[in-house]
Amino acid sequence: MPDKKAFEAAKRKVIGIDRQRPGIGTLSEKTVHAILKNYYEPDEDHQEIPIENYVADIYANGEIIEIQTRQFNRMRDKLTAFLPLYPVTIVYPIPLEKWIIWIDEESGELSKKRKSPRKGNPYLAFPELYKIKMFLKNPNLRLRLVLLDMEEYKLLNGWSKDKKKGASRYDRIPTEIVQEIELDCPQDFLQFVPFELEGAFTSKEFAAAAHIPVSLAQIVLNILYHMETVVRIGKKGRLYLYEVKEG
Repeated sequence: MPDKKAFEAAKRKVIGIDRQRPGIGTLSEKTVHAILKNYYEPDEDHQEIPIENYVADIYANGEIIEIQTRQFNRMRDKLTAFLPLYPVTIVYPIPLEKWIIWIDEESGELSKKRKSPRKGNPYLAFPELYKIKMFLKNPNLRLRLVLLDMEEYKLLNGWSKDKKKGASRYDRIPTEIVQEIELDCPQDFLQFVPFELEGAFTSKEFAAAAHIPVSLAQIVLNILYHMETVVRIGKKGRLYLYEVKEG
């Protein structure tokens, strides 16, 4: 269970109590990163530690924690250096419920926040996990998928008439920590196989059961196959047939 008191303390430390204050311009693009770093390690003496010619977000008790909000491919060199020597936990934040707030670049005026119809889920981590697929079986690697409710601030600088399409994201401000999903060993990946899938299934059937697009289901199954959570037992037309690996 997430430590909600510790999360609130980390938020206050990074952004203060009033998230809607006019001084939003003082916020950085990395607010999510900063809050999670202080959530997992409040002691700044253990943050931003030089190790093996790189800088670890957190180093404490002989372990490294890296907060990565996107572009896992950029972590490959770090992981190559860190994993032979230290246990490494990668923390990946996923927006669950999201409220959009638009910023007028000229006036600085903020719009009223509106709830996004899109809701996040843990499967959204898998396109990033695919980028470090070669490290996922390393016994020193652990993953934390953190589901957060967020406010997302966007600049009205897009190409459409209302300036919203193609607009730039300014910052994301976490409002609540909802769930932490721990992946400490290959067996933990079994939790991503929907319970209702019994016997053989295709990526299309997996997608329907998990309520995700087929394209995302194919990436998820690619990782689950790599982690030996599922096995391929044949084909149904052009699609692979999968089943959960026994034992």
